[in-house]
Amino acid sequence: MEAAYPRQYLYRRVVKAKLHIDKAYASNLDLSSIAGEACFSKFHFSRLFKVIYGKTPHQYLTDVRINRAKELLAAEATVAGACFSVGFDSISSFTGLFRRRVGLTPAAFQRAAHAKRREMISQPLTFVPNCFVEKRWWNE
Repeated sequence: MEAAYPRQYLYRRVVKAKLHIDKAYASNLDLSSIAGEACFSKFHFSRLFKVIYGKTPHQYLTDVRINRAKELLAAEATVAGACFSVGFDSISSFTGLFRRRVGLTPAAFQRAAHAKRREMISQPLTFVPNCFVEKRWWNE
C-alpha cells in the first residue's frame, strides 16, 4: 500500500492523527479511534507512527498527558484534579506512571515546582543566563 501513495501523503495522515492526540488527549482515546483519524488500520498506523515519531501512539499520548499534568501541578492543581483533567482514570496508576516518567511523585513534583517559583520571585537574577547578565552589564 505504501508504494501506491507518496510518502508525504502518508506522513500528512499520521501528523493529522498526532494533532488529534494533542487536542483530545484528555478524552478516552484508544488506538482504533486515533488510527481512524489517519484512515489507517491500527496496526499499519502504529508502525508508521513509530517510524515517524520514534514512539508508539500510546507512548506519545502518555507523554502528552504527563507533560500537561506537570503544567497543571505547577499551576496549583491538586494531584487528583491534574490526574482526571488529563485523562487518567486512576490516581494510583497516574502516580506510578508519573513517578516512572518524571522521577518524582506528582506531589513531590508540585512541591519542587512551587519551591522553584518562590525562589524565582525572591532571587530572579539567579535564573537569568549568565551570558545575558554579562551582556546587559547587570553583574556590576
